[in-house]
Amino acid sequence: MEITIYVLQGILILLFLIAGVGKVTGSKMHIENFKTWGLPQWFRVVTGIIEIAGAALLITGYWVPSSALIGALLLGITGVGGILTHIRMKDSFKDTAMILLLTILSFIVFFMYL
Repeated sequence: MEITIYVLQGILILLFLIAGVGKVTGSKMHIENFKTWGLPQWFRVVTGIIEIAGAALLITGYWVPSSALIGALLLGITGVGGILTHIRMKDSFKDTAMILLLTILSFIVFFMYL
């Protein structure tokens, strides 16, 4: 069970770091997405910082389990916001699938640490 949680944490760390850095640095894709969704660019940066912070908490969580618990919850809640945005915009399942998967994995990690 311990190996499973560590692998899931690693997946979340990698993918949320990539997404968070892309948002903070202003990758073209993220800038365009936030414009399309009608969300301000400052919110893109805040979302990226939250994703990076959540990934950092998951990294710390390898040694301090309560950090992983907080990080997974933070990323799960952020993911719910992302899913709701995709639903509100009537995006395709293909566009929504990744954040849906990451949100589910975040909550699995959260509940595994409880």
